Amino acid sequence: MKTVRLGIIGMGAQGGYYAEFLTKGKIKNMVIGAICDIDPDKKATCKERYPDIPFYDNYIDMLDSGNVDAIVTCVPHYLHPEMGINALKRNIHALVEKPAGVYTKQVKELNEFAASKPELTFGIMFNQRTNPLYQKVKEIIDNGEIGNIRRTNWIITTWWRPQGYYDQSEWRATWGGEGGGVLVNQAPHQLDLLQWICGMPKKVYSNVKYGYQRNIVVEDEVTTMLDYGNGATGVFITCTHDVVGTDRFEILGDKGKVVIDDSKKVTIKRLTKPESELSSSLSWADVMKIFRGQGLSDIYSEEVLEFESVWGAQHIAVMENFAANIVEGTPLLAPGSDGIHGVTLANAIHLSSWLGTEIEIPLDEELYLAELNKKIKEERKTPINN
Repeated sequence: MKTVRLGIIGMGAQGGYYAEFLTKGKIKNMVIGAICDIDPDKKATCKERYPDIPFYDNYIDMLDSGNVDAIVTCVPHYLHPEMGINALKRNIHALVEKPAGVYTKQVKELNEFAASKPELTFGIMFNQRTNPLYQKVKEIIDNGEIGNIRRTNWIITTWWRPQGYYDQSEWRATWGGEGGGVLVNQAPHQLDLLQWICGMPKKVYSNVKYGYQRNIVVEDEVTTMLDYGNGATGVFITCTHDVVGTDRFEILGDKGKVVIDDSKKVTIKRLTKPESELSSSLSWADVMKIFRGQGLSDIYSEEVLEFESVWGAQHIAVMENFAANIVEGTPLLAPGSDGIHGVTLANAIHLSSWLGTEIEIPLDEELYLAELNKKIKEERKTPINN
């Protein structure tokens, strides 16, 4: 196969962007094979805009058509695992949008089925993994440049969403429609990056507010403590009501520190010796000089890196990498199986707040699903039975 024919399931904003990228030839080794959406208005629009592209109102019909080699799932979160499995069953490659699903049990089913089809490509749209800034930070951590991690802090409150955003449709910001709020809709990329760069925590303890500053039933404010199990700790804060939000990610190691501001600037401070050695070897006179701001160059060096991110380039990079894996066997930057980590974190954060206790990872999947169904029942949605 030299060119991958992609089936786009869901022609909302994201599906529309992908169609535009493909029709403009921005993605190497990939073209549109077909489009699917259940909205009759979308059908009319697509027939006008993409007259030569087959259109389906049932994704199974599209999968069985012979017109697609791969799919991308631009649909509500609950449907990602189901659609991924049905594609892979038909020997069609699958690229799922984030999050991989709403709860870990369904994502695990997707991962297990994908593992039974190793000849097929299974990816996830973690476009931030192609961001040179985060690739550089991961390289710094992996190379041990700041030593062993002692603490992580990420405050990411640049997700301001006014009430009108939530009022666009009945399914938005509901347990039955989206499966959560900021954790499953806006922040999955940060949850993925956090574990991709720093590793998964062993426990979480969270304070989550539901409908705090918006008329919704799901979370719009999250503060979570992370316990990595080796003494290292972390804090993750996010919300959707900060109109002048902050994006600051700090990773403290025993040999230095990395600080990321606005996902654009990285400041790396590398200690000349591990902190414990400095603590035990410096005289009090030397320490006093440091307190006065003297001789800091003897303690650490500082490097500042700035990055510019072009909108859409990261999504294109993931899709090109996905196609390259199919065509050339290029390693995936974002394997689909990695999607379960962010879902695990989101589930654990929710469950901790619902039960008012610390949650160990891996969490009790059946307990989470039972508690989620309680939330769905309260808002009079259909419970999930599997």
